[in-house]
Amino acid sequence: MAEASNAEKTEPASAKRLSDARKNGDIPRSREVATFTVLMTAGAGLWMLGGGVVDKLSTTLQRGLSLDREQIYNPNVLIERVTADIGAVILACLPLALAIMLVAVVSPLLIGGWNFTAKSFMPNFAKLNPMNGIGNMVSTNALVELLKAVAKTLLVGAVAWYVVMSEKDAVIGLAVEPLGTATAHLGGLIARAFMIMVASLGAIALLDGPYQKWHYANKLKMTRQEVIQESKESDGNPQIKGKIRQMQREMARKRMMSNVPTADVVVTNPTHFAVALKYADGQKGAPKVVAKGTDEVAAKIREIAKENKVVLLEAPALARALYKHTDIDDEIPEALFSAVAEVLAYVYQLRAYTKGSSDHYPDRPNKLPVPPEMDPFNPASQKQQT
Repeated sequence: MAEASNAEKTEPASAKRLSDARKNGDIPRSREVATFTVLMTAGAGLWMLGGGVVDKLSTTLQRGLSLDREQIYNPNVLIERVTADIGAVILACLPLALAIMLVAVVSPLLIGGWNFTAKSFMPNFAKLNPMNGIGNMVSTNALVELLKAVAKTLLVGAVAWYVVMSEKDAVIGLAVEPLGTATAHLGGLIARAFMIMVASLGAIALLDGPYQKWHYANKLKMTRQEVIQESKESDGNPQIKGKIRQMQREMARKRMMSNVPTADVVVTNPTHFAVALKYADGQKGAPKVVAKGTDEVAAKIREIAKENKVVLLEAPALARALYKHTDIDDEIPEALFSAVAEVLAYVYQLRAYTKGSSDHYPDRPNKLPVPPEMDPFNPASQKQQT
């Protein structure tokens, strides 16, 4: 069952899963890379600073073993001398120690980076479960760690054997060299052997770094169902979101319908389109679209307009152009100013006739100046779009 479950994890980890893993202290790490960088720094530091450190330590040791009568019989003088010697040893080793500490702190940046989380300090009793421990012992990762340990042992052993055999004559020759020369020679041989063996660990580190990144990404892979579930939790259930959008559209439609009674005129297609226009005397700007719709919405707009005695004017080209090129609360386009002006003039004359302030019934405008490119059903407009 576990293998089947792992086989289903085909999706790469999401940004949220990676972020949660980091918060829990789960990040990719390579002990081989960290070990190699620290050991290489120690070896390089000894190679470059070892001579000075040895000289300082030798001088301090000689001075420490040379005691005069006052130091022997005066404890205070002896304590001061020992304290000074300890300080000299610390100062001699401090540059190398600081270099190693700096590399140990910076090396995590190579893989995984720094990660500070308090959850790592919290007790995790699941780690005490013997079944989990047995599972970890027989896991693929445990097998890889075993192979790495065997490879390191064989590699370092082979390199050490090669170094010893290549320097066999030099090691034997140390016995006939003066003490000072032999000591310096031996130190050089040890440093060279150390650097070669540490360099061999670099091969393990070069393989382990990419492997740890791959293992980490593979461990955090998700199933398709997990991706869908996370998307629902992060963005909301699509069905609920669809329902909310539907409610928002319904509320917007109701607000739009409430504006129809305040309109000056409703321009129709006559059945497929309906656009309600409003222009208040003294207002700045052009007339505005307060409602628009097609088919059932257009029929509702016409119905509300009739109930509230709003003028209905059949002007197919103008209705289509207004619907295509405007949104709710938008001013009409400049290209339609002339056509809408004729419509509003007709509306104002019709109001005057209805109120009895005019004896002449206005003529309904027939040929409104609607530019062909503004009408979406006009061939000229379709040609322009293509």
